[in-house]
Amino acid sequence: MEATRPPHPPTEPSPTPTPGRGSNFSSDFRTFFLRGLAIVLPTVLTIWLLTIAYGFVNDNFAGPINQGVREGIIRFSTWPAPVDADYLDTFSTLPESRKDAWTQERTKRQKQVGIAPQIWSEAIERSERLSWIQNQSDLVLRARRHALTTKWNSVTLGNWAVFNLIGIVLAVILIYIAGLLVTSFIGRRFYRLGENLIARVPLIRNVYPAVKQVTDFLFGGSAEDKLEFNRVIAVEYPRKGLWSVGMVTGETMSRIEEAAGEPCLTVFIASSPTPFTGYVITVPKSDTVDLPITVEDALKFAVSGGVVIPANQAIGRGGPMLPGLERREAPRPDPTAAAST
Repeated sequence: MEATRPPHPPTEPSPTPTPGRGSNFSSDFRTFFLRGLAIVLPTVLTIWLLTIAYGFVNDNFAGPINQGVREGIIRFSTWPAPVDADYLDTFSTLPESRKDAWTQERTKRQKQVGIAPQIWSEAIERSERLSWIQNQSDLVLRARRHALTTKWNSVTLGNWAVFNLIGIVLAVILIYIAGLLVTSFIGRRFYRLGENLIARVPLIRNVYPAVKQVTDFLFGGSAEDKLEFNRVIAVEYPRKGLWSVGMVTGETMSRIEEAAGEPCLTVFIASSPTPFTGYVITVPKSDTVDLPITVEDALKFAVSGGVVIPANQAIGRGGPMLPGLERREAPRPDPTAAAST
């Protein structure tokens, strides 16, 4: 009698993949691209800001200083000696009136040596022109400037002329020397005298005081002139319920304080991401909340668009909540009152 075979277990169907599960190329690409952008963007923006700062310093400070250095070399030394190419390039940039002077001189020389214009070769033209330019003192000076500029721009790092660094270094040294002199008694007296003279010049006297206040505000002037810029506050601006971080610049005008009926403060609200621009507002002192952070932390908060939060103010990391917010929270509804209705 044959043994009965056990029934073959039924084969379970393989699970059908659920749509939407697994790796999704578009979502992964977006995630990794945003992560890479977060890594690369700070470096790119830093380089961009430094490039803008360098261009401003080079155009307004280093450029004029470099031009003065080159002119000093030309005026007080015999270096560099121009070559024929420098003379010819200088001639090509002359106005038509000076070129007409050479044309008249060339005709005169042709008559003197007895050479007809038809046989006046290019070699003779070049030689006679160089001889004429070298006898013109102003053109020799121009040729020397051209030669120095060529040598100045010959040493490059990419498209950047290395010798332009001389102007930046000298600008830093001159600013340092100016600050050093002003701190002395005699230098301070001359500085005050210069300011008094500027205050008497029409038009300038209307602009200079405001500009000086801004520079003292940003960089700090003398002890008696330095504006208060060491308090950071929070204020409901531009409307109730919206909080802005600002820096106290001082007290306000007496008429505004009289109208408010209480002490007021003048506050600078920095814009993002350029904290050098913003809004100046006047608010009652009772409507402000002091923040236990530094001015540097407040500027970082503004530049980063609110991403960089001071460590002692980070919620969920042991930092305290913004002081004063609890007194402005809306009252919660009473559940017993809702049940009774």
